[in-house]
Amino acid sequence: MADLSLASREAHRQTTETSIEQITGYLEEVLGRKLVAALAGVADPKAVGRWAAGERSPRAAAEERLRVAYQVFRLLLTEESKHTIRAWFIGLNPQLNDESPVMVIREGRFQEVMVAAKAYVSGG
Repeated sequence: MADLSLASREAHRQTTETSIEQITGYLEEVLGRKLVAALAGVADPKAVGRWAAGERSPRAAAEERLRVAYQVFRLLLTEESKHTIRAWFIGLNPQLNDESPVMVIREGRFQEVMVAAKAYVSGG
């Protein structure tokens, strides 16, 4: 198991240094356009493609959700495969009262999803 504190700081650094176009493109690749649209809180999945291409910029609230999702993904990537992380994002999570991390992020409950991700990385 990776040092959780170090892994958490590194995920934060990567999220801060990465453009929203790169973040959106990465999430679209690993999670799929519809799932990214759902967690960003937008109805049109095509918006995700436009953000990734740099044609448009997401609104501030959507960008915040995308950055949180990316940071969580990077943290989980220290211990798990992309396939497992995708399943973690869409599955009912006992740490989140059996809600999916995608919906928790969509609702803006960022701290809860980060706590759940850290618990997962720690083996909890």
